[in-house]
Amino acid sequence: MLNIRKCAIVGAGNVGATTAFSLMQSALVSELVLIDLNRERAAGEAADLGHALPFLSPMEIYAGDYPDLADAALIVITAGAAQNPGETRLDLVRKNTAIFRTVIGEICKYNQEAILLVVTNPVDILTEVTRRLSGFPAARVIGSGTVLDTARLKFLLGRHLGVDSRHVHAFIIGEHGDTELPVFSSANISGIDLDHFCNADCPECHEEDLNRLFEQTRDAAYHIIAAKGSTYYAIAEAVRRIATAILRDESAVLPVSVSADGVYGLSGLSLSLPCIVGRHGVSRVLEIPLSEKEEALLRRSAERMQGVLDELLFLPNA
Repeated sequence: MLNIRKCAIVGAGNVGATTAFSLMQSALVSELVLIDLNRERAAGEAADLGHALPFLSPMEIYAGDYPDLADAALIVITAGAAQNPGETRLDLVRKNTAIFRTVIGEICKYNQEAILLVVTNPVDILTEVTRRLSGFPAARVIGSGTVLDTARLKFLLGRHLGVDSRHVHAFIIGEHGDTELPVFSSANISGIDLDHFCNADCPECHEEDLNRLFEQTRDAAYHIIAAKGSTYYAIAEAVRRIATAILRDESAVLPVSVSADGVYGLSGLSLSLPCIVGRHGVSRVLEIPLSEKEEALLRRSAERMQGVLDELLFLPNA
């Protein structure tokens, strides 16, 4: 039987360790196991995290091995090669697909009932790779998708418009990467259409300003990686947000990566789309209204993802 209060993180690098720290602070789980090829690294991270527990809620944090996954309700996968300066997320695909063949095989030996949350880049490709290699239902194979990109856009829009970013409602969808796209056509500020808000309350906000903010969103990771080597704080919070939706059965709407089976006429790949996320994973993929331009951009993003998948010939036709 699965323990709804138990989470496992496979990969104890910067993203995995920071995610563990975020989950520890959230009090979402009572048991957290870290698994890494470098067992000493995992043990060190678990010890460091454990020393913070006197300031937080009681829980058990330890370094383990794949058999320790057996009763985990949520398995977060951050294992893989890091994105280097100047390297795109898609450049990582061959290296990390090879790593995932081993990781997913080991997970499936011990647990076939959990929800798998993929964070490793390129996340949309690896979400589909995970779905095919694991044979899990698509609803239980989720990628962190564009949850972080959406947060970045909301932050930048809020700062530009002079409003709390929590009241900005807009999505980034498609690839978590260079072909992602903003859905400005349905964006709003607490129910006020974005165009109307800009015309009435922020007249200096024009289409070129929105495009510039999107470009800053899309390219944010490249700038951060160039400056400090990797990103991990914000993605850890994005993972915590998804984990909260799952473990608390929130039915939250989040732009996670999931199998696009018939949505917008797409199939055979995973993309980041708004989904209802709860205890059993994705219960529904939402086909939100798109302008003609946005739909064309989404199809372009899907075509790029499909092209990458077509090169991974080892994958079964699952």
